[in-house]
Amino acid sequence: MKEKIRILLTEQEVNEQIAKMAARISEDLAGESVHLICVLKGSIFFTCELAKRITVPVTLDFMSVSSYGDGTESSGVVRINKDLDESIAGKNVLVVEDIVDSGRTLSYLMENLGARDPKSLRLCTLLDKPDRRVTNIKVDYTGFEIPDEFVVGYGLDYAQKYRNLPFVGVVEFIEE
Repeated sequence: MKEKIRILLTEQEVNEQIAKMAARISEDLAGESVHLICVLKGSIFFTCELAKRITVPVTLDFMSVSSYGDGTESSGVVRINKDLDESIAGKNVLVVEDIVDSGRTLSYLMENLGARDPKSLRLCTLLDKPDRRVTNIKVDYTGFEIPDEFVVGYGLDYAQKYRNLPFVGVVEFIEE
């Protein structure tokens, strides 16, 4: 099978929405600073573009988490592969994710980070698939709600490919 990518959100649409999200975050945290936590690998592109547009002081750290099971469904067990380099105690923390679907991993992550005594803890995602939600997770800033399709680009991948696409596309499989 060969993959074909159908554009779901253009580069311009994504950039415009990130600018709006950054403006709202900057307004909500006026007079404060924000500590971004980039959830690797997928959210790196989004985090960088968002950070460039936020007007309050920004600091940055990275986490890598994985949920594993039988290979097709998340077991709900989350493993932290890379933890934060510094404490978040007393900081306004914004977790930046590329996509929220079931919410299992992020629910665990937000609970874990909340126990680390941040001043505030918010969640920001470029893409949200509410139809896939199985856990109640509060998303404070959402770029786009999208249908339940397999998407790539802007950091999202299929078999480690397509992360570098400047748009969000849907993977369609075609017979060769």
